[in-house]
Amino acid sequence: MLHTIHNDVMTVTIDELGAQLMSITAADGTEYLWNGDPAYWTGRAPNLFPYVGRLTNDRYAYGGKEYEMTRHGFAKRTAFSPADQGRANLTLRMTDTPESRESYPFSFRFDVSYVLEGDTLAVVYAVENRGHETMYFGIGGHPGFRVPLEEGKRFEDYRLTFARPSRPCRVLLSDSYMLSGHDAPYPLEDGTTLPLRHSLFDDDAIILKNFERTMTLSAGEGTHGLTLSCPQMRYLGIWHQPKTDAPYVCLEPWASLPSRQDVVEDLTQQNDLISLEPGQRYENRWTITIF
Repeated sequence: MLHTIHNDVMTVTIDELGAQLMSITAADGTEYLWNGDPAYWTGRAPNLFPYVGRLTNDRYAYGGKEYEMTRHGFAKRTAFSPADQGRANLTLRMTDTPESRESYPFSFRFDVSYVLEGDTLAVVYAVENRGHETMYFGIGGHPGFRVPLEEGKRFEDYRLTFARPSRPCRVLLSDSYMLSGHDAPYPLEDGTTLPLRHSLFDDDAIILKNFERTMTLSAGEGTHGLTLSCPQMRYLGIWHQPKTDAPYVCLEPWASLPSRQDVVEDLTQQNDLISLEPGQRYENRWTITIF
């Protein structure tokens, strides 16, 4: 089932399946979100939980047992239930089930909230540990944005501009898209700017760390664009379908990373996962501002 929230600036549509954004439309009719064209990528803006990226052999270890989980976790394939809705806000909720505990043996509640605040859409993740043992998880967003955003522009006219100069590192992946164990400097033009071109993604996603956490996607002054801010996220994925001319780019704020190559990770030992004590609540807020 689809839900719509709106204000004077934009209208946002969200699907209960995966609590996924389906549309971000400005008052002037401009659509910002990728449309899920299967010729390139059927996703639009998956929510990644309780793991980000791939696990070696789709498996991990916990408590002396191995469990199976596919890429980016199971939230994106789960039907959420409405927990709260107003004209300009919506909270969708997922809780553990006997089926989820077969692949993830924790009792939890996961809320995804969307809140319109003028020209900004806030996305709020809230995770509650409802069990009796420490819970370990990864979490992140995967929104795809249309590029170009308007007629007369090309993909190559757009650039990603970070709010302040920084010296990010690229987290390098293996040939099978797992962590290689190596990083490399990823210099930006003037310390702030990454011009887009399709060949950037020929080797799959660019995953950055030590980056400035507010960034703008646009083709310059006077054009439609957006700013994404993710102050609580340690990593940023930048991606479109490799070796294609896909007319979108994903800006993916992640709190954690995929598995190491050929290592069946023990959740208690993967140091970038979030650990949450019984009865505690974790919250992470990131935003999309359109202009």
